[in-house]
Amino acid sequence: MTAISDREKLSYIAAQAADARLNLELETEGMTLNLGPQHPATHGTLRIIAKLDGEQVISAEPVMGYMHRGYEKLAEVRTYPQVTALVNRIDWVGSFANEVPFILAAEKLMEVEAPPRAQWIRTALFEMSRVANISLFLGDMALQLGATTPAFFAFRDREHVLNQIEAVTGGRFHPNFDRIGGLKDDLPAGWITETKRAMRKMRQFCDEMEQLVLGNEIFAARSRGIGVIPADIGLSYGLSGANIRSSGVDWDTRRDNPCGLVHSELDWKVWTHPDGDSFARFWVRLQEVRESTKMIDQLLDGLPSGPIMAKVPRIIKVPAGEAYVETENPLGVMGYYVISKGDLVPYRVKIRSASFSNISIAPWLLKGVYVPDIITILASLYFILGDIDR
Repeated sequence: MTAISDREKLSYIAAQAADARLNLELETEGMTLNLGPQHPATHGTLRIIAKLDGEQVISAEPVMGYMHRGYEKLAEVRTYPQVTALVNRIDWVGSFANEVPFILAAEKLMEVEAPPRAQWIRTALFEMSRVANISLFLGDMALQLGATTPAFFAFRDREHVLNQIEAVTGGRFHPNFDRIGGLKDDLPAGWITETKRAMRKMRQFCDEMEQLVLGNEIFAARSRGIGVIPADIGLSYGLSGANIRSSGVDWDTRRDNPCGLVHSELDWKVWTHPDGDSFARFWVRLQEVRESTKMIDQLLDGLPSGPIMAKVPRIIKVPAGEAYVETENPLGVMGYYVISKGDLVPYRVKIRSASFSNISIAPWLLKGVYVPDIITILASLYFILGDIDR
């Protein structure tokens, strides 16, 4: 073997030094990436300020408030019946569900209970709001990951539910149908049969989504192991609904803290998943749509007869006091803390919205992920900006 000369050694060392200088020159500083506030991947007017090292997120800060509309203060200059028109628009995808906890809080202060028939119809519409809301999520999350067909399917089949909500309330997106002591109207003729047909179509939709999305290897690769939320971390950030049940926490206020609705009269299951990742959050919500359709069928089959309104004054004046009521809304736990001084309008209204907690975990969850995973995680957390910017 030929020995390496001193000249060749020096040449080799010089070449290595040149490579080192080149690598040093190619090093770049960190980058700040703005996602939003008007970008389809941010689900509304949300801004994410992400500091990057190459493709990896060093830190991410959600910036909210671009569409703040002051619902809590507006409620203080509206009569109690008028407030339902406001809160419809908080989570505008599941609007009827927003009305329910506020009405229940007012009923609690007035010591009024809606008749059994009103409670059953109220619960059915509450669950229909969940079906309409989460079915849109199922299509939208797939769309965020590049699959357009599921989104078209979601918009197509969600219409079946919205048609039935409109048929009974007169409002497609903002029903304004709940009343202190009951409901505005009774069910129209033929509504039960058509609604049960719509629920069968929604179960078929769930089967299609399971094949199209959960069975898709690209979706699995983009979502499994991405955005894992340990149960203790999720609880410390106040997560609720499917986001915390996807981390194995068996908690649902419909079962564990029922208030004014009749879920305790039904045979149904709370779905959980142990993995806590983006895939699990999609999976749990898909099962919840199926479960809600079954609950709605039971509610319509067991619907009692009788009035749909209790005896309440024509002009609502809520006695002095305070009440807090929370319900398991489509996005998670939604609570209303209402303080009355005995006037026609609330003295104070404080809203505990699920979306605010859902987005609060984003800085912890996005740290260390790669840029494409930001979109997956934000989509899986599922929040509505009106539910954040109250």
